Amino acid sequence: MVSYPNAPTVVLACGALAISFAPVFAAFALKPEYGGFGPAAIGFYRVFFALPFLWLVLLATPVKSNKTARTRRPTGLLALAGFFFAVDLVSWHWSIKYTTVANATLLANFAPLWVTLWAGRLFGERITLRFFVALGLAFVGAAVLMGASFQIGTRQLFGDGLSLITAIAYGSYMLTVKKLRETCPPQEIMAWSGLFAAPMMFVVALASSETIVTPQLNGWLVLLGLALVSHFAGQGLIAYAFGHLPASLTSLNLLLQPVFAAVLAWVLLGQALGSHQLLGAAIVLGALFLANRPEKSK
Repeated sequence: MVSYPNAPTVVLACGALAISFAPVFAAFALKPEYGGFGPAAIGFYRVFFALPFLWLVLLATPVKSNKTARTRRPTGLLALAGFFFAVDLVSWHWSIKYTTVANATLLANFAPLWVTLWAGRLFGERITLRFFVALGLAFVGAAVLMGASFQIGTRQLFGDGLSLITAIAYGSYMLTVKKLRETCPPQEIMAWSGLFAAPMMFVVALASSETIVTPQLNGWLVLLGLALVSHFAGQGLIAYAFGHLPASLTSLNLLLQPVFAAVLAWVLLGQALGSHQLLGAAIVLGALFLANRPEKSK
């Protein structure tokens, strides 16, 4: 029987919950009464404010790498992870500006498909028919969860394109993290990739003439919450899980994010959960249950 550790799956679910707060924090940070920060500036502060905590963790804990597979720090791969994450954040925040939140969320969650297409080639993962069925069901559930908010048309075509770029960039980030986890602990990946990602987003924010500084304290508190909850905790837990679970399964389980986001919108923003949202959430959870069931050997 093939089974996966329970602890990493629980850690991954906690990470998905933590990053589900990101749209809420970002939505507040975009508002003028919270500073009116630009999309790239939000991404920059998300990583920049988390960096001191990430480096404290890295310096406080010994780096236990696989010495047989590593002779030096894989700086190139760490920089590549930072690049993909910077593209992911900037394109997703910009997509919200040019398309609906539903479109941006749903299309960005196509990242598991990108990961699955490459997981077999890069890591030799065996992708079963049952997994593809679960993947398809999860996408159907996510679409139902978005409900009537999802729109198809030429008006938001640019924003939809940015959302798809987000999916590819985040999927590529996850594949890079999976590769790095063969020789690097999660705290090293998070600290170094963030160090590469932050300057990229800062340059984009400057080039876009975005609001970078505000006198409003509540705006800074929102960005600090985004950094600590969604990046430091959320992405850190996800990086840990990538070292213990297959890349395809890990990325698919991150489709818990839109389910958690719908619940958070209900609890924090008072947005009622309709019947279509409950149905979509049930389909997503059923698909993830199907994908995570251990296979019985013949």
